Amino acid sequence: MKFNVPATNNPIDRMSVVGRAQDRIDGPLKTTGLAPYAYEHREAANPAYGYVIGAAIAKGSFRWLNLDAVRAAPGVISVVTAEDAGTLGKGQFNTVKLLGGPEVDHYHQAIAIVVAETFEQARAAAAMARVDYDRAQGRFDLDRALKAAPIVGNGGQPATVGDFGAAFAAAPVKIDAEYTTPDQTHAMMEPFASIAAWQGDELTIWTSNQMIDWGRGDLARTLGMPKEKIRFLSPYIGGGFGGKLFLRTDAVLAALGARAAARPVKVALPRPFIANNSTHRPATRQRIRIGATPDGTITAIAHESGSGDQPGGGPETATGQTELLYAGANRLTALRLAVLDLPEGNAMRAPGEAPGMMALEVAMDEMAEKLGMDPVAFRIKNDTQVDPARPERRFSQRQLVRCFSEGAEQFGWSRRNAVPGKVRDGRWLVGMGVAAAFRNHINRTSGARVHLDPDGLVTVETDMTDIGTGSYTIIAQTVAEMMGVPIASVKVKLGSSAFPVAAGSGGQWGAANATAGVYAACVKLREAVLQSLGFDASDALFEDGHVRSGNRSTELRKAAAAGRLTAEDRIEFGELAEKWQISTFGAHFVEVGVDAYTGATRIRRMLAVCAAGRIINPKSARSQVIGAMTMGVGGALMEELAVDRRFGFFVNHDLASYEVPVHADIPHQDVVFLEEADDKANPMKAKGVGELGLCGVAAAIANAIYNATGVRVRDYPITLDKHLNQLPPLT
Repeated sequence: MKFNVPATNNPIDRMSVVGRAQDRIDGPLKTTGLAPYAYEHREAANPAYGYVIGAAIAKGSFRWLNLDAVRAAPGVISVVTAEDAGTLGKGQFNTVKLLGGPEVDHYHQAIAIVVAETFEQARAAAAMARVDYDRAQGRFDLDRALKAAPIVGNGGQPATVGDFGAAFAAAPVKIDAEYTTPDQTHAMMEPFASIAAWQGDELTIWTSNQMIDWGRGDLARTLGMPKEKIRFLSPYIGGGFGGKLFLRTDAVLAALGARAAARPVKVALPRPFIANNSTHRPATRQRIRIGATPDGTITAIAHESGSGDQPGGGPETATGQTELLYAGANRLTALRLAVLDLPEGNAMRAPGEAPGMMALEVAMDEMAEKLGMDPVAFRIKNDTQVDPARPERRFSQRQLVRCFSEGAEQFGWSRRNAVPGKVRDGRWLVGMGVAAAFRNHINRTSGARVHLDPDGLVTVETDMTDIGTGSYTIIAQTVAEMMGVPIASVKVKLGSSAFPVAAGSGGQWGAANATAGVYAACVKLREAVLQSLGFDASDALFEDGHVRSGNRSTELRKAAAAGRLTAEDRIEFGELAEKWQISTFGAHFVEVGVDAYTGATRIRRMLAVCAAGRIINPKSARSQVIGAMTMGVGGALMEELAVDRRFGFFVNHDLASYEVPVHADIPHQDVVFLEEADDKANPMKAKGVGELGLCGVAAAIANAIYNATGVRVRDYPITLDKHLNQLPPLT
């Protein structure tokens, strides 16, 4: 199905199932332990266990790798190094190779896998490895590396609209401030894990991966084998946050270990490897300049950001939202990329916008204060309904102003004291903060296959994944709506490379695109049903398990009386995304308390108002947003990978020392979804919310802390040591 023109009325618009709060259909399986995660599949008989040996240096090579004691250890079946594995390729989505040696690119890069009868034997044997390293001088200091880092993209020059320099110089009111965000890690519950099994020259891998087709393709490239020879399975995933978008070490080494051992092999990466062996969100150094007239009209805005990555990597695109979020005739954005020898930087929930909004939305508050304007009013004044760089290109839907106005009303923003440090509740300094939320919508081709059986069961198959986001349920809702059956009559099969390629889970694109692909397949199945029944397509109605046309009515299942009906299709997107700017918007409101004695911050209230197209399942969407808001609390107050700049690794690489919010840190959270159906996005008229709920949260907290204390901290996370000695005097 080609989606080339805006969607018109279609069966989804009935919203008898879509748009209604629905319990997760996979919930009973997960809560009873019957949903198998990557390490738990039992199809592979008599598995052995693999343990990965990671490099103990960050840059250099090893002169020799002595594994004699490892091979002789109790229970050991095989050991595989890069030398043993032979020539390996590198995946399209990996910046560095997943099995190193003798050259080492970063700390904890895999250099071998030990396969043994039990996990404990494999781990004990791995500890017997002896390596003589030749340590090289590495680049681990972002600030130092950025001094000579080039601008990337746009021919090595800043992207400009108008004349920023002249406009900023002439602006009566201006700010020029710098902000820092730290390296962060994906602290998902399930680690990277895989089980690999060979049958002749064919490989089956059960793994934890957000993008089935990407992972399968990169595994084939790495192993130098045909993609068709790999069966790639990931039906349940215990969180990913972008870290599992790409093929990782566990899958590659499980495959190599299984081939060497001639039996299935399980591999799960230890928690420290999640920080140092896999990917992370890179740290940024951001500079924002805003110029405005005294009435609050922005006349100049510039956002420059620098980050680092391995050679061949890419920048953290922290300036993207600044190109679209606010009006302003004169604009400048630039990204600098330094080469670092730290572990690979890559996508983490809302890459680009999440750290970019942490800076931009604080700068907007600082500018509002200079102007003597309310922060909400300042943002509303600079709203735009068009792409500032291409005014002929309008937003398909943009309800940012309504997000702010309705959020302010519900949150009680009018009670905020504009003078910082003036509101107290006992020992607590109390403040309110606000920030915009923004995340672009991304269209991706997505396919599905749908079957109708003689008993009336409708089965949908797609390689779409569910990373805890509710994909199973919204896909079931889509099928139920399209075919006019209850959800109980829909069976959803996900996460197998045997199924049509879907959008996958990432970038906030999963829900809208995957359901649009299912919609396309259901359109084909409806056509097959009507042809089987001899019904007129022009007035056919699918509802209550029946098909009705004119004065005729029959049960849907009878269309498959002669045997299963099957239809397959995919959604493909045309030029609508070029003609229209398709984005999602929101507003975050936060109230904090800062202990006047200790400087400790506690979140008291949170509200998110989101405009993100049609919400397919408000229940799971709300869950996504409050989870993202919680992640925003972590980004604001505690999350930071500490870099050892001498030896080049992340020191706090476990959940004991990399702090994330716990239940006691999070108060009641409110979420409001504005009614919206974006006909330019897809036939579902839906977009995404999973990352919108994160973008802007940390800035809203930072702004609330400033309102509470009068201390402006521009260096995340905002830990108490950064403002304790500047708090208002005790009274």
